[in-house]
Amino acid sequence: MDGGWVEPVVYCINPFCPQRQNPDDASHCLACGNPLVINGRIRLLRPLRSLTENPLTYTDIFEVEDTSTSLHPQPQRRVMKVLKWIDDPKVVELLRQESIILQTLDHPGVPKSSRGDYFPFALNGNILVMHCLVMQKFEGENLSDWIKIHGRISQDIALDWLLQLVNILDLVHRNEYFHRDIKPDNIIHQPDGKIALIDFGGAREISRTFLAKLSTNRGTSTGTSMGYEITNIRSAYYSPLEQINGQAVPQSDFYALGKTFVYLVTGISLANIKSDEKTGKLVWRDKAQHIDKFLSDLIDDLISPFPGQRPQNTQIILQRLNEIPQQRKIYRLTRSKAFIFSVLFVFFTLIGFGGFRILLPAMANNLIAQGKKSEIANDSKAAQSYFNQAIEYNSQLKSSVAQFYLEQAARYFNDLKLARKYYELALKYSDKDINIYNSLAVVCWQLGDIACALDNYQNILILKPNDWEGYYRLGSFYDEEGKEDLAQEQYKIAIKINKKAVPAINDLSRLSNLKGDYNQAAALALEGLSMTEDPKLQAALYKNFGWAKFMQNQYSEAEKYLQKASDLDSKRIDAVCLLAKVQEALGKNEDARLSWEICMIARTDQQDVFKWRQELLDRLTDNSKILNIK
Repeated sequence: MDGGWVEPVVYCINPFCPQRQNPDDASHCLACGNPLVINGRIRLLRPLRSLTENPLTYTDIFEVEDTSTSLHPQPQRRVMKVLKWIDDPKVVELLRQESIILQTLDHPGVPKSSRGDYFPFALNGNILVMHCLVMQKFEGENLSDWIKIHGRISQDIALDWLLQLVNILDLVHRNEYFHRDIKPDNIIHQPDGKIALIDFGGAREISRTFLAKLSTNRGTSTGTSMGYEITNIRSAYYSPLEQINGQAVPQSDFYALGKTFVYLVTGISLANIKSDEKTGKLVWRDKAQHIDKFLSDLIDDLISPFPGQRPQNTQIILQRLNEIPQQRKIYRLTRSKAFIFSVLFVFFTLIGFGGFRILLPAMANNLIAQGKKSEIANDSKAAQSYFNQAIEYNSQLKSSVAQFYLEQAARYFNDLKLARKYYELALKYSDKDINIYNSLAVVCWQLGDIACALDNYQNILILKPNDWEGYYRLGSFYDEEGKEDLAQEQYKIAIKINKKAVPAINDLSRLSNLKGDYNQAAALALEGLSMTEDPKLQAALYKNFGWAKFMQNQYSEAEKYLQKASDLDSKRIDAVCLLAKVQEALGKNEDARLSWEICMIARTDQQDVFKWRQELLDRLTDNSKILNIK
């Protein structure tokens, strides 16, 4: 036998099996007789955690071959998590929650999983039911293994990885979840340099946890008097004190992230890094002197002992990360002897030759810099004075000023009044920019200033009267305002200008469903599908087509197209809600229950979802015959 060849095997799912390895061509376990093809599609190729490591752990984790999924008809290498024990229903609920989270999140750095990837599997004789969750497998090494091989990371790598992880967390937190178990073992470095965050088994819905904290303090470490469970998830050296005490908050993720990067930039186990006896701060900077003060300060803020001392949201962290490269560049440049001598030389040369005109661009740029400082210091009047003076020297600086105000608007996106102010100021310096009008319209709309929103949408049409997208935006505005007839009119104008205006065709199809014209809705959906290969647009159109089929009592077709919509775009929560209705009609109660759970808790701004949620709540309130949804 060749020493480099390993005979292929397949593993038995039964945790009590005395010999779990089987020949690759076996259909049933030779030791216990259980099937080796799980749920008709899954073969367990190798354990990713030692099967003898700790027999009392809740889960086995396998690399598997998935021979057929709705998205991937060809065999795929994936990961499957298997619950070995079901005595504690909280643990089963955590796996169900993980399934929902992975279906809800849509990011290349988060494992993908679809609805059919969570399922129970009964062993022979139904002696034990295993709960299984299949998900995407990321190739590469976890960061614990990476550091052991390559050693501590450089400043540039630290900035790159931290930026990637905060962007992932930004999506997680904006979807109202937090991870609760960030550590090097749960972060994968892929061969292309991309970072992935895995193991959402401890993730928690933010709103549910906060509700729990509002209850009385008579609950146990795993629950409260309101019945909300706060299952403790903790990792030595990475979990903050509040999480260890069962009181995790979103900022707990930032603490674990900061501790992770202390390990990555030092290459030293956190167990070997001491804390200052007086302040309690971790003393790590002397072990990572290649890390600049700006990044070190951010890491220290992330690992502050109290949640209120840490950055309060991912946007603040992203802003600080984006500023670091410029801070480093300016700091190093302005302190170099070469820079100082060159500035003095140029200054005296220009003065000696009477080079006032040559100085004008520098003077204008200096005024721009002064204006930016004034605006940041909340002195808008002085800022505009500086900007106007600068533009007198160089009119081309208008675009620079407009860009600055757009950056300020983005910076304060959570404060809509400030964002509106900055968009309006940006328009003073760039009054032909359609994107600014559109952003201002959206902000005004969110502030409830309908007249302002309408004015800005109409300004776009004045600037570009033959732009189908302008009419589509205006139609979407009327649609959201419940003015369906006006919306239809704008969508039709958009389609008249551009017969391939698929977003307008899609929304016209949706309105046809709402008005009960299901034949027209289906025809428009099929027309749109023939024109686009964009998965998200296809998902929306399949949703409308499935909706029409459901209302025509063609349930099997409706289920097929709604499932396809959900598979193409995991954020199509409206398709999931409709799918729940179809599954009820087909008598698939367990499938419907899971679909309703996703429909009820997933974060979405799709307007029809709120109506269907209310319908379900009304049914529950009226004690109608319905699935047992908890």
